[in-house]
Amino acid sequence: MNHYAHTKLVSFIWSIADDCLRDVYVRGKYRDVILPMVVLRRLDTLLEPTKAEVLEEVRFQKGEMKATELDDAPLKAASGYVFFNTSKWTLKLLHATATNNQQILLANVEDYLNGFSDNVKEIISRFKLLEQMRHMANKQVLLDVLEKFISPYINLTPHQVEDPDGNTLPALSNLGMGYVFEELIRKFNEENNEEAGEHFTPREVIHLMTHLIFDPIKDRLPPVMTIYDPACGSGGMLTESQNYVIDPEGQIKAIGDVYLYGKEINDETYAICKSDMMIKGNNPENIKVGSTLSTDEFAAHRFDFMLSNPPYGKSWNSELKYIKDGKDIIDPRFKVPLADYWGNVEVQDATPRSSDGQLLFLMEMVGKMKSTKDSAIGSRIASVHNGSSLFTGDAGSGESNIRRYIIENDLLDTIIQLPNNLFYNTGITTYIWLLTNAKPADRRGRVQLIDANLMFRKLRKNLGDKNCEFAPEHIDEIITAYLNFQPIERQVDANNDPFGIAVQIFDNIDFGYHKVTIERPDRRRAQFSVERLEVLRFDKSLREPMEQLWAEHGVKVYEPGFLKGQAKAIQAWCEEREIILNTKQRAKLVDTASWGAQRDLIDVGLQLMQAMGTEESADFNAFSEQVVKVLKTRKIKLSATQKNAILNAVSWYAEDAAKVIDKSLRFTAAELASVATRLGCDVADLGDFGLYKQPDGSYLSYASSSDLRDNESVPLKDSIHRYFLAEVKPHIDEAWINRDGFKIGYEISFNKYFYRHKPLRSLAEVTQDILALEQMADGLIADILGLKTADLAGAV
Repeated sequence: MNHYAHTKLVSFIWSIADDCLRDVYVRGKYRDVILPMVVLRRLDTLLEPTKAEVLEEVRFQKGEMKATELDDAPLKAASGYVFFNTSKWTLKLLHATATNNQQILLANVEDYLNGFSDNVKEIISRFKLLEQMRHMANKQVLLDVLEKFISPYINLTPHQVEDPDGNTLPALSNLGMGYVFEELIRKFNEENNEEAGEHFTPREVIHLMTHLIFDPIKDRLPPVMTIYDPACGSGGMLTESQNYVIDPEGQIKAIGDVYLYGKEINDETYAICKSDMMIKGNNPENIKVGSTLSTDEFAAHRFDFMLSNPPYGKSWNSELKYIKDGKDIIDPRFKVPLADYWGNVEVQDATPRSSDGQLLFLMEMVGKMKSTKDSAIGSRIASVHNGSSLFTGDAGSGESNIRRYIIENDLLDTIIQLPNNLFYNTGITTYIWLLTNAKPADRRGRVQLIDANLMFRKLRKNLGDKNCEFAPEHIDEIITAYLNFQPIERQVDANNDPFGIAVQIFDNIDFGYHKVTIERPDRRRAQFSVERLEVLRFDKSLREPMEQLWAEHGVKVYEPGFLKGQAKAIQAWCEEREIILNTKQRAKLVDTASWGAQRDLIDVGLQLMQAMGTEESADFNAFSEQVVKVLKTRKIKLSATQKNAILNAVSWYAEDAAKVIDKSLRFTAAELASVATRLGCDVADLGDFGLYKQPDGSYLSYASSSDLRDNESVPLKDSIHRYFLAEVKPHIDEAWINRDGFKIGYEISFNKYFYRHKPLRSLAEVTQDILALEQMADGLIADILGLKTADLAGAV
């Protein structure tokens, strides 16, 4: 169906809503009637020609066979589809025999709906169609709606027909049905100022995806094919994939059958998808309703081909409890084995941020790839994503781990950047990811990036956010570039503006990097004072609310039981300031013993000040050693945490102070060699990793300053040590590489790879433009600047 026919059909259906439902529903609720009625009429038209055969089979089973329950198989054979209706009614007959008595009509409609096979009844139930029929009957508009939908001037069947005037009404394919559905949803939600929510995939994008999936192996298609979409919507990708393997004469290229599988969370789109599966003779039981992320409906299945346009930028918080228990991943689909820098393999988190679940759908498909041991072609995946899947998430994050797992296992084949505003409900840049676990030899270990962002033609009229489309020649060029697997330089026109396609080929490792932590030494001065010790009165994690309680109540906070009466007031105070406390913190805040322990630290600090004085020290190492001696002399026992709390309270960072020593270490020659080998350097270079040799042969490590800590991304192809010596050491001589801070990450940056610098215009060109503007402004610019036009030219 072309755009004109599609628009005409949508307008006709919309007019039904406006003509019949205006006084019965608010405009935003038209969808509750119109969408299920479109599906119902679509099914009804297909069953009309075989109604007599089905009724005869019913008579035979009930009369001659004396069956108490009808056998579905003969009824399906009689109808010619995997669904049927055993009532005497069709929508046309309901209308033709109707009287002004809406209750009789409603009773007949209910008999009609109850006559459908169970698979259609489920669709009716998902749409809540019976409730809508009753409401329309109560409002005296049911007959009017039926009359509109049986009009011979609309065609909701997958077959071409003629209207009473002899005009051809084109067939409505599954994909066309999806477009009608999308456009109606968009119009309905515009009435409520809502977003449609679904990102229906344009037909040309589906066309491109099917070719990308099938063309490389079109001569090696398996005899029996399975195709899966975990976010199938109205089923457009599934049926178009099926259409690919059927040639124009209707002969299936595959030797055997094509089985379609899908899952959809939205009841309306699920109902439309399932109805079209039935119409095309596919098994509707393979289409499931519900959240793909919450329940692994096809856990035991592996598929040959998978295509999807999952929701992006959409929260998966509601599914979180099915996937994670705290920090533990409980769904095996979303955890992957990955090696650390040292080669130790551990199972890692493969879940993205809870605000965007699109990569979970990709992992769902990756987990359902067929092994190459079971299939020569393995599995092939095409999935649409926005830009966040390419680069969001730092090294070690779930997003990065997903990219890393896919790339390191050589599953990523190609990513294609699409034009902006290509989709109906989003104007953002989108990308097609192509994955396979059976790359041909020349593609192994490499990834192809195709920038097709500039390949489009404008639509005469926008369809939602969609203002452009791929022309057939664009699709052909992209497919050719994909199959050729060769770099293509971006072309530019006379104005140095880029156009056309660009292709680059990368090694898998090019997208990986080590995230390395760069440390700098902590340098501290220290001095005891009553003011500095005062901060010990408050627990560091509860400082704000404790300060509030102290300011308001003073020494009363130490009275047994007093703070219990302040619990609600201080909780309200925290909530007003958006300070979130857990149960343990709330209990500690009003615990007199905890306050007493903090006061005891002040008392210890005052004893130390009495013994050591108030002289400022520029050597924190000597200062802390003296603190330890005093504590030992006075037999004061402190935990390491308590001692550090006192030292932190009376010290501060200072550039002119001595470096703070962390540890003194001793190594044997063999141990030193092992450490150096592990770090990829010579023993003499261990200082670059924070181990500094001393005259006595020992090694010192220094405490690092968290405020001065930095991170560097080092390409996997590069040496961490070489990078440090070239990029960090010349600028910060006392910096070192954190020996334990190596993380591996992966990201893909189209902007970096395909950026093309456009030179600035020459001064002469700018001057001419200014002079031209001056002439157009009749001297206004010169007047404002207090210059003559000649002076202006000279100034420029």
